[in-house]
Amino acid sequence: MPRRKWNLNTIYISERLQECLRPISRCVLTTVVAPMGYGKTTAVNWYLEERAKAEGVLVIRISVYSDNLTIFWRSVQDAFTHAGLDFLRDYPCPTDTASGSMLTDDLCHELMGKNPCYIFIDDFHLLTDSRVASFLCTLANRLPENIHLIVASRDRFLPAAQSIRLGGKVYQIGSEQLRLNHTELSIYAHRCGTELTETQIETLLYSSEGWFSAIYLNLRILSEQGMLLDRNSDIYAMFTEAMIDPLSPEQREFLAVMGLADEFTIEMACAVMGNSDAESILTTLTEQNAFVKRLSGTGLFRFHHMMKECAERTFLTLPEERQSAYLDRFGLWYENHRQYLHAMSVYRRSRNYDALLRVIQNDAGILLASLNPSEVLAVMAKCPASVLKEHPLAILVLMRSMFNWRLIPKMLEMKSLLLAAIEEHPEMPQSERGDLLGECDLIMSFLCYNDISAMSRLHRNASAQMSRPAISIQKSGGWTFGSPSVLMMFHRNPGALSKELAEMDECMPHYYKITNGHGQGAEKIMRAEALFIQGRFADAHIELETAYAQIQDNGQENMVLCCDFLSRRLSLCTDVEQRYTFEQRYQAILRHHNIAWVNIWSATCAYYYALQREEKKIPEIFRTHHLTAVNILAPGKPMMEMIENQVYLAQGAYAKVIGRSEGLLVMCEGLHYALVALHLRIQTAVAYEMLGKEPDAQALLEQALRDAIPDDFLLPFVENYHYLKRLLENGVGQYKTFIRRIVQLGEKFELRQRHLCEQAVRPTAFAVLNEREYEIVGLMAERLSNREIAEKLFLSEGSIKQYINQIYSKLHIDGDTRTKRQQLLSLLNANS
Repeated sequence: MPRRKWNLNTIYISERLQECLRPISRCVLTTVVAPMGYGKTTAVNWYLEERAKAEGVLVIRISVYSDNLTIFWRSVQDAFTHAGLDFLRDYPCPTDTASGSMLTDDLCHELMGKNPCYIFIDDFHLLTDSRVASFLCTLANRLPENIHLIVASRDRFLPAAQSIRLGGKVYQIGSEQLRLNHTELSIYAHRCGTELTETQIETLLYSSEGWFSAIYLNLRILSEQGMLLDRNSDIYAMFTEAMIDPLSPEQREFLAVMGLADEFTIEMACAVMGNSDAESILTTLTEQNAFVKRLSGTGLFRFHHMMKECAERTFLTLPEERQSAYLDRFGLWYENHRQYLHAMSVYRRSRNYDALLRVIQNDAGILLASLNPSEVLAVMAKCPASVLKEHPLAILVLMRSMFNWRLIPKMLEMKSLLLAAIEEHPEMPQSERGDLLGECDLIMSFLCYNDISAMSRLHRNASAQMSRPAISIQKSGGWTFGSPSVLMMFHRNPGALSKELAEMDECMPHYYKITNGHGQGAEKIMRAEALFIQGRFADAHIELETAYAQIQDNGQENMVLCCDFLSRRLSLCTDVEQRYTFEQRYQAILRHHNIAWVNIWSATCAYYYALQREEKKIPEIFRTHHLTAVNILAPGKPMMEMIENQVYLAQGAYAKVIGRSEGLLVMCEGLHYALVALHLRIQTAVAYEMLGKEPDAQALLEQALRDAIPDDFLLPFVENYHYLKRLLENGVGQYKTFIRRIVQLGEKFELRQRHLCEQAVRPTAFAVLNEREYEIVGLMAERLSNREIAEKLFLSEGSIKQYINQIYSKLHIDGDTRTKRQQLLSLLNANS
């Protein structure tokens, strides 16, 4: 009988394992947890390939390569794009509960349907950020039935409490299901081309404990040397001996070098290896080696982690200069393909600081911000000062990054280095010198935040020197740190408003010139807000429309949202036509997938509805007081907290407002937020008044009046007139004239609230309906059937049908029964 041919690349999924994989299609989340080499990826890929044979099945494969969240997010985006789904392409990486919730909503909306969708995340253990595991649990609780999430990991990642909450939604596969038993080992060996004796099976089973990779390596050694390995062999030494040592020198070096990459193309391999033979080497390796795989449906290749580990050990045996040359080729490839984090990593390893600083300059601090500051500091500590001085633009980027990380001493060290670098190059063209010094002044101005005089001096200096826009500031970035108000950011001292407005008018054009218009319209918005707070509504409206016009189509959505905040507040005082409903604006913002903008809009809605005391309409994150789930930058936090305070007042949680006030006022004092502090004192006075503690309320009210009168700030009192009315009637003598004006505006404000409430009850479009018809419209909006409406109103179903037909007729709604109801609901939503 001819000897059977060895076939070590065979894929074997036992019948027992196949049965274990079947429940995946019935569960929302499946975890596959086992040590390296148990065949987790192979088993899941086999299952997905079997499922993909069914028509309409969508498979999305995501590989984790590091613990960097930004790199992982890029892998997620690429995986969805490869699967034909582009909705995540411009989606920023979610970093908090709020942005995670928005991503969950979009995933459910985009993937929901009749056809099954499988999302496979491999090597999840490499992600050490616990927020990702929490997000997956939240996602699993909300995914529709057609979506199945599969996560493979070496370590258990599901918290016990979350696992219990998920209950039957989660299915767990572990080492016991993946390891081979006696019968399965025998079948696998047969399929690989050999018949093991009973003794060999027992020996191999005992030494490997059913571990797939160890069994594979033993069979490979058996095919080449006619014997099984010693049970005491080191697995990595065994792997290297079996998989790497027998290769030709060229193949061995190829494995050693390309094993450094997470995944790679033939083009990348040719560039890094410096030859055009990569394709033939890869073809040979994938045919002969189960640990080198071409990823299904892509031009990408990937090494198994065991192969990568051994390849890296082999790489370290190469001469140091050759290692550096290969690392620099990797860096250049990543740099040219704008994979800056990867480029920084390999240039750091090769100690090519010139190239590293070049990448930092090109990245402009965007991806650098995702790194741990201590890592960046460690690299900079090893970089010679002489090399740093040759890259002044990179120094500017590092200065801005140090400011963002609140590492101010390091920021000042970088400034000193920049000035020394300029001083040491007298031959530097004057224009370049001016650009560097000007941008340095611009970055230093951030240390003067909220002090417009100091900032203005530095902005004028920068503008006078610079011939190009700054590289360290992105126009698309936010300008208000998440605050919905410009005036709340920059009103520093009571009585200084006129000076502050004049300085903003002078300062901002210089800032726009050197930042490509970043924050454009800020001075107009601030003036409009000031006029509004002084009760000059017509003038405020004119300035507001001027700001809207200035900002239009310039990409400064942050500034538009500040206009929206003022527009909504103004609408509570006078007739101001709104550009969009709350829902329309929310949907438009959602399309940008920018959680910072969503948070500003939520704050606007929360403040508006809190002033109207309509608690049910306040966005959930404010209504349920989950602001801790949102990443709010420190300068924007007091404004958000003040708005949350207004929500507490609307909910009658007066003690809560008082309890929070001291800490919030300290925060405002530290940031010189005089206007926010004024709001907080008024809110706290309200809380004391509502709890019957009039002396405390009176004392806070007097302090608020003293702070407000120099700038004629009326509206913070007017917006709380409902609560303050009785307290103001007992106004202190020296403030009576000012209080009289508050009362006059307050009465008009209350009248306006009643008018808006009536409008909300009956939108203009439904004015033609009688009371009964409009009542039925409300029940239809609750998605009740004709029968359910009839039962609620104690009418016959036939009568309800007649009423509904009259409604459609009066509102000029045509079509079939289903589409007419949809049109009615759309009309109702558009007018809500």
